Amino acid sequence: MKNILILSLFALLALPVCAQEQAASSAADASGEKVLYSLGYLLGENLKNNLLLNNEDDFKAVSQGLRDALLNRNSQTDLEDYKPLVEKRYRDDTTAVINKRKIEQDEFLKEAKKDKKNQTLSNGVVMRINKKGKGKTPKASSLVKVHYEGKLLDGTEFDSSIKRGKPAEFPLNGVIPCWTSALQEMKAGSKATLYCPPDTAYGNAQAGPIQPGSLLIFDVELLDVIDK
Repeated sequence: MKNILILSLFALLALPVCAQEQAASSAADASGEKVLYSLGYLLGENLKNNLLLNNEDDFKAVSQGLRDALLNRNSQTDLEDYKPLVEKRYRDDTTAVINKRKIEQDEFLKEAKKDKKNQTLSNGVVMRINKKGKGKTPKASSLVKVHYEGKLLDGTEFDSSIKRGKPAEFPLNGVIPCWTSALQEMKAGSKATLYCPPDTAYGNAQAGPIQPGSLLIFDVELLDVIDK
């Protein structure tokens, strides 16, 4: 159980690199109390996203366990007996959450593929060209400059170069497969929406608010292409 929770804690703090940079800019202004509150909130979000907590009694039980541990109180249960049950509950609930997410995402992609305005790439990425550019088309080895916004299927925004006011630059073969394939279908000056299946994005890894097995949606503007 300890290993599961430690990994979960690292995962919830493992924000995408660009999001880390954005958060770092305000970190100096945060008091110790606010940092700890944020840690507690993030831990709660992580538990919520990986466990099927169905009612107020479930929330109270988890909260009481956290309080007792933090206040050095004795556990109200025999932890040696309950550790295997906790590990099983965590695994089973996480699997159920991922499966539910997969069903929703598969249905979404199925509908997206029916839309004649969209094109489906060989790796399953669905993209829509919203504006056609007239510049160069990148190769996998090209350095590209882009503005983008990344969202989850429920609309949660997890990253935005636009809000930072600074375009991102990177080698196209150094990012997620969704981007590597989709941007090679665009010309500089183009804008597109990308629907990235999990296996073309972060797969079963977790990065901040991006849960394992998540479909990602990006609005991308290809600003420039620099061939090596």
